[in-house]
Amino acid sequence: MDILAGLNIQQQQAVTAGLGPVIVLAGPGSGKTRVLTHRIAYLIGYLGARPYNILAVTFTNKAAREMNRRVEDLLGGQTRGLTVGTFHAFCARLLRREAEHLPVDANYVIFDADDQIGLVKQALKDLNLDDKRYRPYGVHAAISNAKNELRGPDEYPVQNYRDEVVRRVYEQYQKLLLASNAVDFDDLLLYTARLLEMHPAVRERYARRFEHVLVDEFQDTNMAQYSLLRHLASFHGNIFVVGDADQSIYRWRGADYRNVLRFEKDYPDAQVILLEQNYRSTQTILDVAMAVIDQNPHRTPKKLFTDRGSGLPVTIKEIATDRQEAQYVIETIASLIARHKAQPGDFAVMYRTNAQSRILEETFLQAGLPYKIVGAQRFYGRREIKDMIAYLRLVHNPHDEVSLMRVINVPRRGIGAKTVAALRTAAQKAGLSMGALLLELAQNPESPHAAAFSGRALGLLRAFGDALASWRAAGLSPRPLLDRILDDIDYRPYIDDGSDEGYSRWENVMELRRLAAEQDEAGLEAFLEQIALVADQDTLDEKSNVPTLLTFHAAKGLEFPIVFLVGLNDGILPHRRSFDDPEAMMEERRLFYVGITRAKDRLYLLYSEERYTYGYPDYAEPSRFLADIPEDLLTDGKKRTSRGPRRARQTRWESSSKKSRPPSKPRYAAGQRVRHPKFGEGLILSTRLDGEDEILDVFFENVGMKRVIASLARLESV
Repeated sequence: MDILAGLNIQQQQAVTAGLGPVIVLAGPGSGKTRVLTHRIAYLIGYLGARPYNILAVTFTNKAAREMNRRVEDLLGGQTRGLTVGTFHAFCARLLRREAEHLPVDANYVIFDADDQIGLVKQALKDLNLDDKRYRPYGVHAAISNAKNELRGPDEYPVQNYRDEVVRRVYEQYQKLLLASNAVDFDDLLLYTARLLEMHPAVRERYARRFEHVLVDEFQDTNMAQYSLLRHLASFHGNIFVVGDADQSIYRWRGADYRNVLRFEKDYPDAQVILLEQNYRSTQTILDVAMAVIDQNPHRTPKKLFTDRGSGLPVTIKEIATDRQEAQYVIETIASLIARHKAQPGDFAVMYRTNAQSRILEETFLQAGLPYKIVGAQRFYGRREIKDMIAYLRLVHNPHDEVSLMRVINVPRRGIGAKTVAALRTAAQKAGLSMGALLLELAQNPESPHAAAFSGRALGLLRAFGDALASWRAAGLSPRPLLDRILDDIDYRPYIDDGSDEGYSRWENVMELRRLAAEQDEAGLEAFLEQIALVADQDTLDEKSNVPTLLTFHAAKGLEFPIVFLVGLNDGILPHRRSFDDPEAMMEERRLFYVGITRAKDRLYLLYSEERYTYGYPDYAEPSRFLADIPEDLLTDGKKRTSRGPRRARQTRWESSSKKSRPPSKPRYAAGQRVRHPKFGEGLILSTRLDGEDEILDVFFENVGMKRVIASLARLESV
């Protein structure tokens, strides 16, 4: 296959760039993943580089899998030894190999976000600090930012009393991590960067191996990632980065768009290549995006263009309330589907904050229409899944006190808080972890530590320790180990009480079992590492043909034919927290830019006159960013042939695209009693025809007044 076939001139220039440092500034939809994968294929197929000597890093497992697949397709599978993965996965593997230089050993566990917050709470408790005054999430964010800046507790900057408190919590937090032989996500980057900095022999070994280092989404790197990349490229100097400072939207988690400027400063001879041809959006959508982002200073201007033509004007609409805004979204989606203009899966509804999803979800549910939401409770965050993962982690690493505390009495085995407190105290006196003491009690009948417990408590602890010791001794791969644990603890009766929810929880456990089977060959350590590093986007079901609800932040890297950006009011976007911070305001503008450029064919910009705040209606100003968009690119939507909802079957979007006709007369009448499958019985107060459907105002006895679309509401006459 000709590796350069189908590439435009700018893409070819990037793919065939000479050796040395290269930075590709890639506009949205400009084919940056294509450039990266073709560059790797070019290095191997044309320049003779060995796959073993190439490292490519990105931010999500989804992106890494896609890069791997494309390279294999280009080279016919000749990629053995190629390292493509996320930053965190790469660092996790490197650290296990180099564990002799670390404060943890090679079988460390990776604590997820919930575990990390729990550990901060424990640190606050240990220091007798009030977690209402020092919010765990805020303290953890400060610790995370420090790690991203390569600062340990001793280097934490203290300018006031709160900083001193955070420094103390940070110190205790790290002690608790090490006591559990654990790391958090930020440690993976911090430890790797420091390892390469402080151990020249280790640095040279990896820098010599990786003759070519390629980086995706470079604008989202933090200082720790930038440092480790520089170390890895320090011998050969062949570093190829692709990014777009205009799409840097993760400042809150340490990403620093200024790394693009640092790269150009640190590599003054770097080749700079612009990718400006967009393959995703219409020119009108691109013009709207450029009108917004061009107001940001200190950036390399890009003139985005496309061969797709002008396309439709962007619809901008002021709506009375946020609830009516959600209703407009539903009606527009139903209309386009009914007129065969789109499929349900073509739609995305994006918003600035997770809280905004509530009204949208309620409106979808009231209409009886399915949807999927990115960033909702993840599979790996469910109670039953966290239980079983904790058991597996404890078998892998008995020092993991977070996992031990989660499952020591799950299912209930009589080990109460008093016994757990006694176990913790005895372990501290013995200089052991709680897990190590459990194993000691189980395996040594004459253990001197047994005297710390009553006869009943000792028996219960020894029984649990015996089970843990037997699971560890079995040496089983993930699925058989999971099966044995489930059987030994009799977990199903505990989680499945015979209800629909209970059965669903057991089904989730069986899905975890299926995932574990896929890693039987790789082993328990690899399985635990994989699930610890799963991101929200990695769990997005791309096959279901339903609309997607997601935040602007979660939309990064995704694209949809039709996009609604809702809640475009000042105080929401830009968020009120950014008003007095110029850097934050620039990021809010970049966030809007990212949302706009997710749209391929149609874009709707919606804001309301009134929004509910803390349960009360409040006047809302339109987003100041909207004023930057030229009026000739916009339409208010009034020229559409009909704004009314379209008839759709009640339970599936997929069925709603069937041919429908406007009703010749109302099917329902004021005063008629009806039953709704969710709201129960109610009385119709008014009806009206709107386009091809009826809109009903119904007072339901259980939930009060609701406005419903007749064809979607599944009403029955009573």
